[in-house]
Amino acid sequence: MSILRKKKIENILKDAAEGYGDGHNAGLKKILGVKDLTFLGIAAVVGAGIFSTIGGAAFNGGPGVSILFIITAITCGFSALCYAEFASRVPVSGSAYTYSYVSFGEVVAWIIGWALILEYAIGNIVVAISWSGYFNNLLEHVFNIHLPDWMLVDPQTAIQAFNKATAELQQNAANLSPKEIASYQFAIKAYNEAPRFGGAPVFFNLPAFVIVCLVTWLAYIGIKESKQSANYMVIFKIAVIIFVIVAGAFFVDTNNWTPFMPNGFEGVLKGVSAVFYAYIGFDAISTTAEECKNPQRDLPRSMIYSLLICTVLYIAIALILTGIESYSSFDGVDDPLAFVFEKRAPWIEKIISVSAVVATTSVLLVFQIGQPRIWMSMSRDGLLPKVFQKIHPKYQTPSFSTIITGVIVGAGALFLQSGLVTDLTSIGTLFAFILVCGGVLLLPPMPKQPGKFKIPYINGRVIIPALYVLFVYLFRDRLISAVENIGTEAYQEILFLIFLLIALIITIKTMQKQYSLIPVMGVLTCMYLLIEIPAISWFWFFIWMALGLVIYFLYGYRHSKLAGRK
Repeated sequence: MSILRKKKIENILKDAAEGYGDGHNAGLKKILGVKDLTFLGIAAVVGAGIFSTIGGAAFNGGPGVSILFIITAITCGFSALCYAEFASRVPVSGSAYTYSYVSFGEVVAWIIGWALILEYAIGNIVVAISWSGYFNNLLEHVFNIHLPDWMLVDPQTAIQAFNKATAELQQNAANLSPKEIASYQFAIKAYNEAPRFGGAPVFFNLPAFVIVCLVTWLAYIGIKESKQSANYMVIFKIAVIIFVIVAGAFFVDTNNWTPFMPNGFEGVLKGVSAVFYAYIGFDAISTTAEECKNPQRDLPRSMIYSLLICTVLYIAIALILTGIESYSSFDGVDDPLAFVFEKRAPWIEKIISVSAVVATTSVLLVFQIGQPRIWMSMSRDGLLPKVFQKIHPKYQTPSFSTIITGVIVGAGALFLQSGLVTDLTSIGTLFAFILVCGGVLLLPPMPKQPGKFKIPYINGRVIIPALYVLFVYLFRDRLISAVENIGTEAYQEILFLIFLLIALIITIKTMQKQYSLIPVMGVLTCMYLLIEIPAISWFWFFIWMALGLVIYFLYGYRHSKLAGRK
């Protein structure tokens, strides 16, 4: 019995049709069309990225950050096409987990399922904390309501802020600006005014917890209600973004677009993590496959449509922001859209504040829908207990999995720092993208059929080697430096050398077997984005993976349905 045992597509479709459990699996409601799926994709992508992380990317890359959005969209586009072919062939709710089961086998599928927890459940903690910040800003600036500071922040952030403020005011007060002094005094006041439990100050992020509970309830009571809510929120936030683009155009000074890349292409690439994080979530569409009216036709279309729409919006916003304000003004700005209108048109800033709350709510909703359906698929295969696949008899949603997702995200949002899991979320997502793209190369040939999406075949035999040589030439200085200083080199450069080696192997294989260009480019581009994530995040990622493998060998390996299936 091998840990690399694969599951046949016909068995996956049969299991999804039959369902498992205690008679509760009447099936999921098939009510989603291509418009609904496209809106879900936009709901997942247009969130904190366009309202927050775009500011830091603009500071590093200048107006040239718009190019980075195109590069990242192309990278995600390669993955989206691979997801689309898998979704057409295997129209079930497992997303990358199920696709890996078909291509690589059980243990790899488990690893991906475990990694997807980082993308959906754990990643939603970051989104919930961001939502809390936007919501509190809305309360203060629009409604003039001030919540106690101790119920707006996690314990670690509050304690760190108190310790830093105390030290700075004691040791460096003479050199601080009035603004810095006020900020430090605020941190100390918030710490001292917090209620005590056993002598220790109590801090928690209440708004983040409340929104997770509300969104989880919405995901629990039905996909129809979730779909309608997501559609309304998407229409509103797209309307606001288009309004911001049009209104902002009147304030653009084209002189701010010169120089276009003030810090060179290297400066543009510094925003890779922030920009990629803005795109995380489009793959969540694939988790709703069993609730689609025509998944083999509509899933591929909706993935591509949502990616194209979001890319156009991101590029336009990037150009408007860097046209209104010089790129250098965005240093440390967490709310760039509100920032550029703060003095020019304060009433627009208030609209943006409302839109930011709506946008992050829709992201939360899509991710809270996605994670339970991953667990449901893993449970069907026996890798998780049967209770995870339980379908509510009335609401026709994976009830237990939805509740567990809400508990994990809610508890994390209440007490954790967002920075602890942001990079881990990106690693988990890119890891899934790589295996989906690689998995397409291992699928048996499929003749083109009406209603089924198939990636256009472009022979990569010549193009991939040419691109590899070009990449090595462009990054030759980094390569030489990494090789010459390999004994004292940082982990980041070691990851770069590993990438070049693996890319060379893939290039040689492509020449030998004439692999299709699009999946190979998906693998290589996502691998490159992976190595740009800080090495410390890789350390925690491997710990997370090790924990997952322990659970697999203690439970999943022995309970797998393939263990008894010939």
